[in-house]
Amino acid sequence: MEEPQRARSHTVTTTTSSFAENFSTTSSSFAYDREFLRTVPGLLIVAEIGLCFNGSAFVLYLSAAIVDASSVSPERGSHNFNSWAASSFFAFLVTICYAGNTYFSFTAWRSRTMQ
Repeated sequence: MEEPQRARSHTVTTTTSSFAENFSTTSSSFAYDREFLRTVPGLLIVAEIGLCFNGSAFVLYLSAAIVDASSVSPERGSHNFNSWAASSFFAFLVTICYAGNTYFSFTAWRSRTMQ
C-alpha cells in the first residue's frame, strides 16, 4: 500500500547573502549604533558603563593612594621625602576626582532611570 505522491511546486525561493558584501567600513554601517545610543536603553547602557568604570577606578586609586601614603616615612635616610609626599598628595587628588566622577555618573544614571 503505497501512498500517492503529492504534486510538488516547481517554485523554489532562495536568498543568499555574503558577510563581505554587506560589511563596509564607512560610517553609514554604524548608523544603527548611533541611533541606539540616542534611545533610553542606549543612554542607560552608556551611563552604567561610565558608572562602573569610575567606581572601579575610584576603588583602585583609593587603595593605591593608601598604600602610597603608608609607605612614606619622614626619616632622613629615606630616598626623598618630598617626592613621596607629593606622590601621595596627587594620588589622593586623583582619587577625589574619580569619586566626584562616580557621583555625577550615578546621579545621571539615577535621573535617567526615574524617567
